[in-house]
Amino acid sequence: MCAQSIQRLLVANRGEIAVRILQAARELSPSIETFALYTDDDRSHCDIGRPHHAVRIPSAAAYLDIPLLVNLSREHNIDSVHPGYGFLSESAEFASRMHDAGITVIGPGPETLSCTGDKLKAKQLATQCKVPVLPAMPRSTSDLKEIRTFARQVGYPIMIKAVDGGGGRGIRLVRQEGELEHAVRAATNESPSQTVFVEKAAVDGFHHVEVQVVGDGIDVCHLWERDCSLQRRFQKVVEFAPSLMQNREVVEQVLNAALRMAKAIRYRSLGTVEFLVHNHRREFYFLEINPRLQVEHTITENITSVDLVQTQLKLAMGLSLAQVGLLKDRPVQAQGHSIQLRLCAEDPTRDFHLSIGKITEFIVPSGHGVRIDTHVDTSGSSPVTVGANFDNMLAKVIVTAPSWEATVSKARRVLTDIKISGVQTNLNLLRGVLSHDDILTGQVDTQWLERHLGHVIQSGETIAQSVSENQVVAFVKQMKMELEVRSPRGGRVRWVYQMDEEEEDVAEGMLLVELEEEVRGKL
Repeated sequence: MCAQSIQRLLVANRGEIAVRILQAARELSPSIETFALYTDDDRSHCDIGRPHHAVRIPSAAAYLDIPLLVNLSREHNIDSVHPGYGFLSESAEFASRMHDAGITVIGPGPETLSCTGDKLKAKQLATQCKVPVLPAMPRSTSDLKEIRTFARQVGYPIMIKAVDGGGGRGIRLVRQEGELEHAVRAATNESPSQTVFVEKAAVDGFHHVEVQVVGDGIDVCHLWERDCSLQRRFQKVVEFAPSLMQNREVVEQVLNAALRMAKAIRYRSLGTVEFLVHNHRREFYFLEINPRLQVEHTITENITSVDLVQTQLKLAMGLSLAQVGLLKDRPVQAQGHSIQLRLCAEDPTRDFHLSIGKITEFIVPSGHGVRIDTHVDTSGSSPVTVGANFDNMLAKVIVTAPSWEATVSKARRVLTDIKISGVQTNLNLLRGVLSHDDILTGQVDTQWLERHLGHVIQSGETIAQSVSENQVVAFVKQMKMELEVRSPRGGRVRWVYQMDEEEEDVAEGMLLVELEEEVRGKL
């Protein structure tokens, strides 16, 4: 690819990712002239990201209106567009139409998007590259009878996926035949093409591990892996890097598989190759390719010190891997551990219903190793109101430390200190997840959160509550007696012991509640 500069960049997105891209572009030398889009009720990303130009669009639907975006880019002499994630970031048509207009879409290009965006084509690529794949139907379909026949051949569980779904949408896990008809109907309704892709499911004991790949159209390299197993209904909730898989030989095989696939299509730009990897067996399967910047790119940045957004922009200018400081034969050394927690406006106690309202208080902590990516700023001129038009993510809380134990401990402190008013959030869910002992050992497969959901929500509601000196914090039943356990001092709950459903006994001297002192008044 010949070198070309980016003079005028349109960020065709909103929220925290628009802020992230705008800031990265402004930091490059020479600085890029930036353009951002906004609607009348959603422009806080412009206040924080501070583009050189903010362009009003008529509605949320305009972010998906290809002719409108092409005309707008021509009108403002835009030469490059960064789609971020979501919206049109994986649209081959968008990239092609922009290319025809003489405008570069930051990404791998229309041909690659066409290949990776079709789950069947991506699976064929994996097979050609000798990467393990799960048994699947040879073509997409909406025929229930065909799907039922396939399921009986390979056995349950199976996975139903909308061919053109994304971000966890249009996916249904079917464990028995009685669930099949409803699952097919639901997944089909979430597919623009009204067709689904069906494959044998690998769920129990499998981790969702994805590899960050970077290519310049000739060479490719990886920036290690991320574990995205903590999911609810196939929507990622917590991600961390690197994975805690004990068998690094299998992880090495996964990394090499990702590189083979990326090299086979002469991948250019950032991409993520996703796999299902068994926690104990030497077994893994290709899942899909995401040909774009990922929501969780942050944790890779924090363990490698590579600015992925700036790298993506430089590659779009025609620079090689070597010119951006990456070597195909020598991976960047990963240092420490990083975790990302997605803070969303939703109510976990009401089946995660969207929480609509104006954010009146938004206090997030700082500190060494703490990064908050957000578009929320209650002190700005554009207060954030959560509505039904856009994604409900308020912030990404990213915490990094030298060891996994230190990372979890720091993240627990950060979550305890967050305060949000005006909407309900999943903060208690995140607190509960991090308080569970399984997090420290990394024993979390893709079904872990579904199995422990009620338990971690209840635990999270306890964490960060104030406890007074001599307050009862637990009851212990011994024979026919019920003993009170009282707190020896006041403070805020930082951690609470969670009993499994089958667990009946606690050992003498066991830590039940960990408190941190609340400092009040002036010192």
